[in-house]
Amino acid sequence: MLSVKADNLDKMGLLFERYHRVLFAFLYHSTGQAAISEDLVQTVFYRMLKYRHTFTGDGEFRTWMYHLARNVLNDYFKKNQRVIYQEDITSISERNQAEPSADFQLEKKQESEALHQALAKLSPEYREVLILSRFQELSYQEIADVLKTSEGNIKVKVHRAMKELKNIYLKSSSTL
Repeated sequence: MLSVKADNLDKMGLLFERYHRVLFAFLYHSTGQAAISEDLVQTVFYRMLKYRHTFTGDGEFRTWMYHLARNVLNDYFKKNQRVIYQEDITSISERNQAEPSADFQLEKKQESEALHQALAKLSPEYREVLILSRFQELSYQEIADVLKTSEGNIKVKVHRAMKELKNIYLKSSSTL
């Protein structure tokens, strides 16, 4: 990113190749819609170019990138005045897996759908920390940097979010 900041814009392609999939996954888990997520990824990379002068190199690139992605996501939700979340997220996690039996696939799909429905019922704040920590595998310190808070606060939020997610999941699976 420091090369891009120094107007070596050819390096932006390398950044795109390295990070567009993880950005798509983050945005897809937040919106539940592939087409919208693809558009938002493009917006994030556009903003990387536009605001490249703000990257200092002091912190980690991923932190800065997720900060931009959060801003793009917040702008999208403000513009659309609603949070959209679809349950059919299993396609991302199952793309590169070998073909298991049909019964196993159906069971996993149902479990995944139930989990993602429960995730959709979480508050946006809790959903965001779980997506960043569990799906994007960011450390608590990296999440704290993105959200501009303390690592301890993130640990508490993740713990509470997991507890709430578990309660929602158990309630929904007991009604099935």
